[in-house]
Amino acid sequence: MKSQLKFLSLKKVFLVLAVLLVCHVTFAQTKADKIDQLISKYVEYGKFNGSVLVANKGEVIFKKGYGMANMEWDMPNASNTKHRLGSITKQFTAMLILQLAQDGKLDLQAPITSYLPDYPKEAGNIITIHHLLTHTSGIPNYTSFPGFMEDESRNPYTPEAFIEKFQDKNLDFKPGERFNYSNSGYFLLGVIAEKLTDKSYGVLLSEKIFKPLDMHATGFDNHSDILKNRATGYEKNAGSYKNSKYLDMSIPYAAGSMYSTAEDLYLWDQALYTNKLLSKKYMELYFKPQISAWGNSHYAYGWGVGYSKIGTSTDSIYAIQHGGGINGFNTNILRTPSDKSLIVLLNNTGGAPLSNITNAILGIINNKTYSMPKKSVADAMLTVIEAKGIDAGITHYNEIKDSELYNLEESDLNAMGYQLMGSNNIEASVKVFELIVNEFPKSSNAYDSYAEALMTSGKKDLAIINYKKSVTLNPANQNGIDFLKKLGEDVSDLLKNVEVPEAILETYIGNYQLMPGFILAVNREGSQLKTQATGQPVFDVFPKSENVFYLKVVTAQLTFNKGNSGNIESVTLLQGGREITGKRIN
Repeated sequence: MKSQLKFLSLKKVFLVLAVLLVCHVTFAQTKADKIDQLISKYVEYGKFNGSVLVANKGEVIFKKGYGMANMEWDMPNASNTKHRLGSITKQFTAMLILQLAQDGKLDLQAPITSYLPDYPKEAGNIITIHHLLTHTSGIPNYTSFPGFMEDESRNPYTPEAFIEKFQDKNLDFKPGERFNYSNSGYFLLGVIAEKLTDKSYGVLLSEKIFKPLDMHATGFDNHSDILKNRATGYEKNAGSYKNSKYLDMSIPYAAGSMYSTAEDLYLWDQALYTNKLLSKKYMELYFKPQISAWGNSHYAYGWGVGYSKIGTSTDSIYAIQHGGGINGFNTNILRTPSDKSLIVLLNNTGGAPLSNITNAILGIINNKTYSMPKKSVADAMLTVIEAKGIDAGITHYNEIKDSELYNLEESDLNAMGYQLMGSNNIEASVKVFELIVNEFPKSSNAYDSYAEALMTSGKKDLAIINYKKSVTLNPANQNGIDFLKKLGEDVSDLLKNVEVPEAILETYIGNYQLMPGFILAVNREGSQLKTQATGQPVFDVFPKSENVFYLKVVTAQLTFNKGNSGNIESVTLLQGGREITGKRIN
């Protein structure tokens, strides 16, 4: 372009530049209009209420607030409204820890007892800082303890005192063995940072991150502080809203205590392309995939990394992202380094389908097809259940589940079932989970959830039957196996080894394209079949039958499919009740 422009007259140069500018603005406005139309439809269906910011090629192309930050005072959300972030906090905690490592104050591979000498030695001597950062420590997640949110969430604690709530619990597994999301690990990271610096976690955040980046609208959310533009958290209640339950912020602490705005999170995003906070070496370590987690993704340090689908197209893009959920709020931040795009969604009515919204916005900014929202079958059903009871809710479910106006998702129904269980409507939750297993009979998770509800309702025999079905569908379901053992069941038949001849394993070796740019490579070492997805480590897969294999690191299953010729032509990935078939390409 430059070599052509230098031969043009000055007048023509201005004309060309003007045309280019108009085209760029129109292009950006078109994307902004589509994003606005998308979010507005989610708002119309009661599926979003909050703040949105979208950047492309490093520049903000859209920012706007929707609905009310405070419904009692009719205060609208805006792009500078302060929302609680929940687990997005973890990426900031991880940043603090890497800064300490960079300064030589901390060794990522050292046991945590090096910094917390009073922590129980049996576990503390074998759990490292790295294990805490990657959710591989095996420390039980305190927010999952029975009755925890009801009994403890309103009580203030010092960090040292709160550790006692989980430090003496048995580990769920040997440290480093697998991924299991645990707020307990990130809580400990905050305590370690305080011990090494003699400063509070909130002060460290401010001094080491917020002030250097001019993030003046971000901080540790103390209930007693008066914060201008702070959003109130709400929860859905029979088609309306109610104030979310009080949570003392000493409970989430370094695992989820922060507040911020969409605009400040843009400053954060931009800084992560520089070395303002960490050297190049440590920035690379910060985003390095460490352990398989959440399907085809990996967990790095405070972030999930992996390929994300772009809209409804077959394309995908490498993304760095994390979500968060805390009383009355759910949040999501996604970054795509290849084009410096950013999507920030901050919702203050809890439970918004932010992954679906993010996926659609990815479609818009990449000029791909995407889905507009539909009404939620689960939401509509829950409204009827709360107004007329479970039987009326199931009748309504059957009336709308196949409608083009509604969207049926296993995860939505599952969340609704747990919501009913959490409100002590056990009978309704059991019927909802029973409905889910009938609708998604291949889902191991569906049977696992149904079994949990049955056990809660005192139906031990039926719980055992469904836990066994869950483990049969997914032999790697350690949760199901553990509960069966607690219920006094012999699980040896469920854990029996299946041997597949090496000659048959050899026929599975090859590359399978699950989506453009995302290839699943299959190899073997002797009788051990191994898989590696694009950009991810190698994992062992284990036979459930001659052609069906499962992973232990995530809830996923591979089925190798023969064509009419009798040769293996494709592989089907089953995960989360959904199937994706990838054609063999060599």
